Amino acid sequence: MFRIGAHVSIADGFAAAVEREAELGGNCGQVFVGSPRGWAVSEVDEGDADAFRDAASEFDVSPWIVHGTYLINLATPKDDLATKSIECVQAELEATATLDIPYYVFHPGAHTGAGSETGIANVAERLSELDIPDGVMILLENTAGKGTTVGKRLPDLNEMVESSAYDYDDLGICLDTCHLFAAGYDFGDEAVMDDLVTEIDATVGLENVHYLHLNDSRHPLGSEKDEHEHIGEGAIGEAGFRRFITHDALRDKPMVLETPENEKGFAWNIETVKHLYAGD
Repeated sequence: MFRIGAHVSIADGFAAAVEREAELGGNCGQVFVGSPRGWAVSEVDEGDADAFRDAASEFDVSPWIVHGTYLINLATPKDDLATKSIECVQAELEATATLDIPYYVFHPGAHTGAGSETGIANVAERLSELDIPDGVMILLENTAGKGTTVGKRLPDLNEMVESSAYDYDDLGICLDTCHLFAAGYDFGDEAVMDDLVTEIDATVGLENVHYLHLNDSRHPLGSEKDEHEHIGEGAIGEAGFRRFITHDALRDKPMVLETPENEKGFAWNIETVKHLYAGD
């Protein structure tokens, strides 16, 4: 079954987030387990988890994914920030496990002048320090490449995994369309789309891509700017998205939207993706 959803708030509780997802027309979803711009992680008790699981089952919304706070930086050369990031990721992983959510995704971070090789090595080293709970997989998200962020290139994501103490049984990849496009990966015609799929398979492996973030881009190909736009209304466009989401190698992977929340909102974007997927 085609799984498409959006990032939803937990402000009214985890069960309410499931209901909100269903109202939007989604059948999978993404949440934070704390403030996206803070270090605090929400307390998740068994009552919260039971209510969430019951709602997800009732509305048939799955699989879910937790997005890590934006402050996490495993690539940093600063020991204090690295320690804080590791502790935060660990706490968010425990919350993810309590909710029985199978995936946790975060941005690898920035090397802030230490060099990309050092940044990538730092990510691998700090991933190795985590205790990944049973039933949870960490997904590394590709980045747009702005500034000193690491993870713009697919081989770099693979290096983070291969150089860590874990492997692709515990770690995986989440691909963001806006980030791919901003990093210079094109979906402009069938040939370049096939080239992208070939590179994904040759680096991280298609079987290790477990989730997709769908976002159009406000900026042109290769801009390295991470600014999301409504599906079909940015530089990727409807044709690019149709090509991406219907490709045989990607069409069965769960997809969530992180598009702007203004007058159109998530429901409009979910419906747009459904039409593109159906070939309308």
